[in-house]
Amino acid sequence: MLPGAVIGWDMSAALALGDALGVPPLAMAELLPVIEAVMVRKLNEELSANGSPGVRS
Repeated sequence: MLPGAVIGWDMSAALALGDALGVPPLAMAELLPVIEAVMVRKLNEELSANGSPGVRS
């Protein structure tokens, strides 16, 4: 864990959520890493731009 930074998702939880929503496992395997990478990059850009030590509400 890095203070003030997002490093990734809990993939077990993401896969369980996708399964509960009926998303095919192959689709999750293809899409989740790409979606996670974009989300992490954008959240860290936002945190850095605002000088925020954590996620804002």
